[in-house]
Amino acid sequence: MAVDTAEASLFTESSVNHTPTLSEVVHASGTTFILALFVTLSGKPCAKLVPIQAVKQLEEDGVGFAGYAAGHMGQEPKDSDLIAIPDVSSFTPLPFIKPGLAIVHCDPHVDGKPWPFAPRIILKEQLRKAADLGMTVNVGAEIEYFLVNRVDGELVTADRSDTSTNPCYDARDVTRMYDHLTEVSDAMNALGWGNYANDHEDGNGQFEQNFDYADAMTTADRVITLRYLLSVIAEKRGMQATFMPKPFTTRTGTGLHMHLSLWNEAGAVFPDADDEQGLGISSTAYAFVAGILDHACALQGLIAPTVNSYKRTGATATASGATWSPRYATYGGNDRTHYLRIPDKNRVELRGGDGSANPYLAAAGAIAAGLDGVRRNLHPGKPGSGDSPSDMLPMTLLHAMDALESDPVVTGALDVAGPGVAEYFAKLKREEFFAWHNTVSSWEIDHYLTAF
Repeated sequence: MAVDTAEASLFTESSVNHTPTLSEVVHASGTTFILALFVTLSGKPCAKLVPIQAVKQLEEDGVGFAGYAAGHMGQEPKDSDLIAIPDVSSFTPLPFIKPGLAIVHCDPHVDGKPWPFAPRIILKEQLRKAADLGMTVNVGAEIEYFLVNRVDGELVTADRSDTSTNPCYDARDVTRMYDHLTEVSDAMNALGWGNYANDHEDGNGQFEQNFDYADAMTTADRVITLRYLLSVIAEKRGMQATFMPKPFTTRTGTGLHMHLSLWNEAGAVFPDADDEQGLGISSTAYAFVAGILDHACALQGLIAPTVNSYKRTGATATASGATWSPRYATYGGNDRTHYLRIPDKNRVELRGGDGSANPYLAAAGAIAAGLDGVRRNLHPGKPGSGDSPSDMLPMTLLHAMDALESDPVVTGALDVAGPGVAEYFAKLKREEFFAWHNTVSSWEIDHYLTAF
């Protein structure tokens, strides 16, 4: 299963003065086909399978897509093609999926210019803004998901023996999924991601697999790649991996928790041993926290971007007794009930996001909100519960879009590479909400069919 290390050697100190080309890494790794991939605003991975014989063309010219056909990329049928330009630094060989297969993440361009509706372009521009402040941003992401099947139209847990009331960390449930979990773990470690834990989460059939943090762009790329790996590996065993925020009414929802930290030339910015509030973090860290809290309601539109997301954050109880999803924009120390948790002096954990979040947009929005707090030198006040109505997060996707459109910092995060993206995104999400709202559900039949 190990990845050929010849490709990795191209990035070592011996080649410090030479940036390897895509052709070089492709040939060094034994790749024969490349998935040239980009992600839409809704998080859909789109790709073309490019043979090694065309790698030079991919490298020099990119590969074309009809943007309207891809969906949610700000295009109409009459518009010029999206040209996906590969980022060689994201090249990821995947021989454990198919011999000779690799992924390279791409930046969509239109008419020779970066396309402002492309999520990876949006994050790239937001990171440039951080760099203007002398900052780099590292992000860690926790990938939660359910393993399920559909039987006679009903969604069921793939492991039918996974039925206990408190399944979290259950050694038996983990062992029954050993082959799946270890195949994913081996893949991550072969890629050098540093998988350090694989566990059963709080819902029956729910798992989490963790890897080391990295710079924000690398982590976002890895989230997309890992979702792909999880889906394909699960399918091999007759299961479906779903990142849907709330696939089961009575079970814990699926989060995408992000751990964020700021760095400058001197090192980590967040730690401060003299912190009077006892969390061990600096004034810059507090300002970053305050910025995220100040924009939390609008930020939810990016990190919880579906109708189903608000079944997770709006839940009041689950079979296990806890929802593990925040309802209020609060912060605290090592306390998982808060929107922002500060588990140690080095990072802040944003717990409001879910499995439907586009990692590029989620990171861009969170960074923009946090850096706004830094620019304004905000302070979040004392850590605490803070569950007042004014701190309450949006109850529906429609409320989140109202908050997003009224927040210039979060809309600015979407429009960072060009105007019109925030307006387009909000329109898409409003249409999504009303499409759901106009669909008659089984709940309505049960409650109203004979009620009058």
